[in-house]
Parts: sequence; structure tokens; C-alpha cells
Amino acid sequence: MKDKKLIWQLPFLVVLIVGTILIVRQQQSMPYQKTSDFIFGTTYNITYQCDSDLSQSIREELMKIDRSLSPFNEASVITAINQNQDVTPDALFLDVFKLAMQISEETDGAFDITVAPLVNAWGFGFKNSTQPTNVQVDSLLQIVGYRKVSLTDGKVRKQDSRIMLDCSAIAKGYGSDVIAKLLRNKGVKNFMVEIGGEIVTSGVNPERLPWRIGVTKPTDDSLSVSHELQTVLNVTDKAMATSGNYRNFYYKNGRKFAHTIDPKTGYPVQHNILSATVLAKSCAVADAYATAFMVMGLERAQKVLERHPELMAYLIYNDEQGKNAVWFSPSLRDKIEE
Repeated sequence: MKDKKLIWQLPFLVVLIVGTILIVRQQQSMPYQKTSDFIFGTTYNITYQCDSDLSQSIREELMKIDRSLSPFNEASVITAINQNQDVTPDALFLDVFKLAMQISEETDGAFDITVAPLVNAWGFGFKNSTQPTNVQVDSLLQIVGYRKVSLTDGKVRKQDSRIMLDCSAIAKGYGSDVIAKLLRNKGVKNFMVEIGGEIVTSGVNPERLPWRIGVTKPTDDSLSVSHELQTVLNVTDKAMATSGNYRNFYYKNGRKFAHTIDPKTGYPVQHNILSATVLAKSCAVADAYATAFMVMGLERAQKVLERHPELMAYLIYNDEQGKNAVWFSPSLRDKIEE
């Protein structure tokens, strides 16, 4: 009786084995596509395994985000809000706004999307300006603070009409998340999405190996020509974002001014962190926390990480002797490839 049952099962087992082999072979033979272009004032590079070209769909999704969140786009939702127009934000803007408010609370305001007037005043934003005076900084601080904006009946309410929003420290990461979701919805399992250095990966690379991403050594490099690596991380099925002051800075009267502005003081940060790389499930979250850690400095960043074990960070900082040193989350150890 058992032999008869086994005989009947054999054809099904054969079909299952053959089907599995065919699927594996199809996945291995399926080509990897690449698409690159400019968006949000930066570049994007996307590699994905698919038998069809998805570059047009990818571009359309990115343009939706640009029309919602780009302060450089005169017709965007965020521009309309900054100009105090009566506008109902779209779903993309609401997603980012709510997440930004949540992370602002978690970081005690180190991450703050109302910091735009100060960023612009220091010459790093979407409006050109000269170095502000102390009086000007004090004045601008009156219209900076995430608690001065809120969402009421689906619309953004500002305590002062001069308040301006800038989602640049979270939008690139959010864009990477949106494209990753698009690819997954298309059935793509193996991909890497990179927008302005903010990355989401899934599956394996064209060599059938885990995705490996380098962390750049933080040396002054305003022209982005240096690519010397500090380390390499295995970031398969993770999102990764990096913030650093080693590329976006300028010198004036012998002083260095970096682009990370402390929303509470109004001045460029002078902390010891040179570069903050954060790994998380969401690239928008990683992007925002990387910025917050640059504002907070090493010790405060470590305290936040203790409260959020779901986050992993690789922080490069100046030690007491002025030399580059590294601190990373213990959970990140097995992802570091020396």
C-alpha cells in the first residue's frame, strides 16, 4: 500500500523539482537593468533584475515626489505651502511630514524640517545668501521649530507665515523607498536603488552576491572627486543613508562653514561627528536620523540609538587627539567587511 502511494507521489515530486530548477535558471538568466538621471538636485542610479525596462515608470514616480516635496520646483506642494497658498497636501507630502514630526520628537528637535530659513541664510539651501550676522540668526530662530507647524484637517498650519519647510534631509531617502516599493510591486526581487547616496537594496547583485556598499572616508572633498573608502557594509535587504560635512561646506575668512545647521542654536554644528551612516528598514528614517546624529554629536546620538535598537549606525568622528575614529552599533558588526 505504501509502495503504491509512493509511486503516485513520484510524478508530483518530479514536476516540483523540474519547476524549481526552471525558476532558478530563469532568475539567473534574467538580465539586470540600469537607469540613471538627475532628480532633487542630485543623481540617481538604479540597478534591478527584470525582463522589461522600467525606467519610464521609475522616472514618473520620482517626478511625483519632485512635484510634492522639492523646494526647487516652483509648482510643488511644498513651495505652495512656503508661499502660504491655500493648498491641500498630497499623500506623499503627508507621509513625509508625519514621519518628520515623529523623528523630530524622538531627537528633541535635532531633526527639523522648519530649519530652511537658517540653511538658506548660511548659503546651503534653495535660496542664495551671504553669511548672516548674530542679530539675523537670532531673528530667524523666531520662525524655526517643528512645534510651530502642525497638520489640521489635512492642511499644514504655521504659527508664523514666514516659516518655511525644507524636506531635503528626508526626501531623497523617501524617494528611494518609493522606488523600492514600485520595484517590489512589479515583482522585482533583486535591486539597488540609490538617490543622492541614500540606498535601498534587496536580494543579490548581478554577481549573485549580497549588495556591498562603501562608506566614504570623510576628507574635505567639496568637488566629490575623492572615493577613498573607510569601510564596506553588507546592506542586503536594508536601507542606508549617510550624512556628512566633508562635501558640502565653504571657507570664509579662514573659517570652515559646514552645511549641517543646529536648529536650536542657528549655527553650523561644531560637533565631533564627521560622518553618520544609518541603516534602517526605511531609507526615509535612515536619512532623517543620519542628519539628526550630525546635529547631536556622538554621545547624544549613542543615547538615541540605545532607545532604538531597530537602527544601526556607523559614526566617524574626531577623537580627543584630533584623529579620525569610528564607533558603530554592536548589531552592525557582522555587516562590516574589513
